[in-house]
Amino acid sequence: MRLIHAVREVNAEHGLGLQALAFYTDPDRAAMFVREADEAFPLGPATFVDDGERKHAYLKYALLEDTLRRSGAEAVWAGWGFVAEHAGFVDLCDRSGIQFIGPSADVMRRLGDKITSKQLAEAAGVPVAPWSGGAVDSVAEARAVAAELGFPLMIKATAGGGGRGIRRVDGPDAVAESFESARSEALSAFGNGTVFLERRVAGARHIE
Repeated sequence: MRLIHAVREVNAEHGLGLQALAFYTDPDRAAMFVREADEAFPLGPATFVDDGERKHAYLKYALLEDTLRRSGAEAVWAGWGFVAEHAGFVDLCDRSGIQFIGPSADVMRRLGDKITSKQLAEAAGVPVAPWSGGAVDSVAEARAVAAELGFPLMIKATAGGGGRGIRRVDGPDAVAESFESARSEALSAFGNGTVFLERRVAGARHIE
């Protein structure tokens, strides 16, 4: 809706004649962003099965690419979540000659990966919480790193977001189970089971 309102404001101010197009899945057919768009394009069912795993249609690149082509869109604002956080979708837009309104694929890859982000912050002299310094690949390594960092600590997936693939660990007895659980959830949710360890920061607040 914010994009639709912005398009209307720009048109009113400059008379550019821009049109707001919306892509939607079946459950969203009556959503306000669909009703208010100048033109709306259905994507079909909300989910599909890929290699035995159920995924959301908003992540189905082939479908999105075909719909973008049919719509004649010249620019894409992907909102939040789903392909808005996928560098591969930015690549798709670039290949198709469509302007992605947001970060470049390179920036998204760098900052969408927590390990790379922390390494970039360290290189820039930005203080970060004590951590493993990179990926932790085994329970044995996790136990060794945990002993160095101390407790409580966090095991975090390097990929994705939304709180998935993250576990708080309060003592050595919980390291193995938390490590395997975080890796498994991250692999299922993001297709990447890489994790790292980080000293827990008390009283931290998440800012979007």
